[in-house]
Amino acid sequence: MTTTSEARRGRAKPMSVDERREAIARATLPLLMAHGRDVTTRQIAEAAGVAEGTLFRVYESKDAIVDAAVAAYLEPGPFRAELRRIDPALPLELKVRMIIDRFHDRFTGIFGVFAALGTHPRPPVDVNVDAIVAIFSELLEPELERLRVPPATVFAFVRVVAFASALPHFSSTISLDSAELASLVCRGIANDPPHPADTSSALADRPTTERSELCS
Repeated sequence: MTTTSEARRGRAKPMSVDERREAIARATLPLLMAHGRDVTTRQIAEAAGVAEGTLFRVYESKDAIVDAAVAAYLEPGPFRAELRRIDPALPLELKVRMIIDRFHDRFTGIFGVFAALGTHPRPPVDVNVDAIVAIFSELLEPELERLRVPPATVFAFVRVVAFASALPHFSSTISLDSAELASLVCRGIANDPPHPADTSSALADRPTTERSELCS
């Protein structure tokens, strides 16, 4: 026979208000992808495993739930964790390819959410750029002497090409996979040494060793 104390020990710990808010927001995101703003509170409640009235004990409206779901998706923590899981010991071009893959997946997902909500796509704004630049510095540390640009610039290159390649209208007409994009970032488009006319004044001031290819 189960005692009262045993039943209490087996019962799940009640969620705090903040935990409940987060659980509802995350359960809402797939529904937004499928239904956009037409998603109902009943659907949200069923996905979150709560009564419909519970939604309005932690959120003031359905719009507030939608906004929280989008904010949760844009939160950069999980994305940064994915980048940190890349092994810095891997070959440079493979690392860049894996980084581009993760950026592409993130942008594609964001564009999907915005499209479902009828909002124009835009790149997410990371208020702490130093944090992601630090991740790039760690990933590229084994090759720092080979790079002609600092990790912060590599981050800018990767972000631009991944964002552009993930744009729905662009990707449907010009298909560039992550291997091709990684080669572009690492090797550029020329197969010969830089011509003086193609070299910026800033790059020309660098030592010759710093003007070598990004990837050799």
